Amino acid sequence: MATLIAVCGGLCCGKTTYAEALGRERRAPVLSIDALMLALFGPDAGEMHDEYARRGKAYLHRQALELLDAGVDVILDWGFWRQEERRSVRALYEGRGHLFELHALDMDEAVWHDRVAKRNAAVLAGQVEAYLVDEGLAAKFWNRFERPEDGEVDVWVKE
Repeated sequence: MATLIAVCGGLCCGKTTYAEALGRERRAPVLSIDALMLALFGPDAGEMHDEYARRGKAYLHRQALELLDAGVDVILDWGFWRQEERRSVRALYEGRGHLFELHALDMDEAVWHDRVAKRNAAVLAGQVEAYLVDEGLAAKFWNRFERPEDGEVDVWVKE
């Protein structure tokens, strides 16, 4: 039976690096909302960003279900910042008869600040295609992120 793995964590915590490594290990495709958004809209979708992300996630869920129905494990690479989203995603996939795992990345705040600074420098230097984490995006994250509880996490990844 195919497994959906949802990778949960904050900005710059290593979700994509983890998801890609897990994808190679499990021979599973990684569906990334950031990769989709950046490919379609570049680094700034403006005021429509949240709406486009909502639509993009719905599309990626449909793709994931097709792959799972074909017997292929799938990794979703996005934050799953809210408990309600994590709960509803688990219900969606388990309700369709698929296995579901939530992998949550956790890191020390000092490490997070260091990673944000390094990523921002790489973005500004044109070395990576990613979102610049400015004060507004950092505040949005900290206002929305609900740290997962131990009971909802299948695999903890400590940084």
